[in-house]
Amino acid sequence: MSDNNKQKGLTLLIVVAALGYFVDVYDLVLFGVIRVPSLKGIGITSDADIALYGKMLFNYQMWGMLAGGIFWGILGDKKGRLSVLFGSIFLYSVANILNGMISTVEQYKILRFIAGFGLAGELGAGVTLVSESMSKEKRGYGTTIIASVGVIGAVVASAFAHKFDWRINYYIGGGMGIILLFMRIGVSESGMYKEITAKENVSKGNILMLFRDMSTFSKYFSVILIGIPIWYLISTFVFFSKEMGQAMNMSEIPVPAKAIMYNYIGLCFGDICSGLLSQYLKSRRKAILLFLILSIFSVIFYLTIGKQNITNFYIACTIIGFTAGYWAVFNITASEQFGTNLRATVTTSVPNFVRGAVPLVNILADALKNGGNSYIHSYLYVGAIVFGLAFVALYTLKDTFSKDLDFVE
Repeated sequence: MSDNNKQKGLTLLIVVAALGYFVDVYDLVLFGVIRVPSLKGIGITSDADIALYGKMLFNYQMWGMLAGGIFWGILGDKKGRLSVLFGSIFLYSVANILNGMISTVEQYKILRFIAGFGLAGELGAGVTLVSESMSKEKRGYGTTIIASVGVIGAVVASAFAHKFDWRINYYIGGGMGIILLFMRIGVSESGMYKEITAKENVSKGNILMLFRDMSTFSKYFSVILIGIPIWYLISTFVFFSKEMGQAMNMSEIPVPAKAIMYNYIGLCFGDICSGLLSQYLKSRRKAILLFLILSIFSVIFYLTIGKQNITNFYIACTIIGFTAGYWAVFNITASEQFGTNLRATVTTSVPNFVRGAVPLVNILADALKNGGNSYIHSYLYVGAIVFGLAFVALYTLKDTFSKDLDFVE
């Protein structure tokens, strides 16, 4: 293949992966921005029930992502990265179309789980393909493009929430996914993966290999821990901004759709800046460390300046988004840690374990609330644990910038 054709193939791959993540994020946050009107649309009217069912359905979606992350990751190493792109996009597209047809909470629970299961595969497969196809010095740029384009999907979902009925929004998300399936035609499988398929003695997608010794498991677990603060911030202070605003006794209660929109605008710029910073510093660890520190200050701003009025609150949501925007660097770090025969398993499962940690955060916070702590203090105590573990985990990981990825476990 000529250099020109290779470059065209790489460009197509990045475009498909970026647009795939765009649709992924659109569908991922869609429930967050339309949860109130959708629940009212099926007969749930009281604020208490909306809060209760909203958190329950969000947890179902995240549990689905956790299960899907394991399934799609193993499939990506056993059958190829492209098989995951097709299967995951198809599943979450169909699930979201069916979400627009629900009439009961039980139906909603099942379909949010299935949608989450499908959503779990696209990002990991895309990042794995890009990281294995680009040069070791420049692959960070590819992941940055994927992440920054992808998070715009949340901004679009938030904007559409004000323009269309909640059922139409689900149909739009599913329809975009179906269109994306046709775009993936022409995308080539990773060359590194093709090489190991010819080697009979290489075990592919064996998740038990991650637990074969303490060193390997520690590395895998540490990568997960450095990403949990991202979704702790998004879920606690943005997705449930209405409840947080009530807990802070704000005179004007925040609208979740607006909070999510502003947050993801911040995330977009944060992903760009963290990715470029990582390339400039030639270090993944230093970029993540800086953004973890900035995240702590963003929470302080949110709880002090942000609560004063609704304008400051949305500014705080934007700042939290920016500081949580090391998602791009986090994903490429996961991809670079392990060999080609386990790379899809790790790169797909890790971000979904991070997302899947959200229900655990909520469960722990609820336990603390039942123990007599306030709504805000309960989540702050959980946050202290989350950030403390992230700093320790980051310290234990080796930097992987420009690491040669052509190896197996």
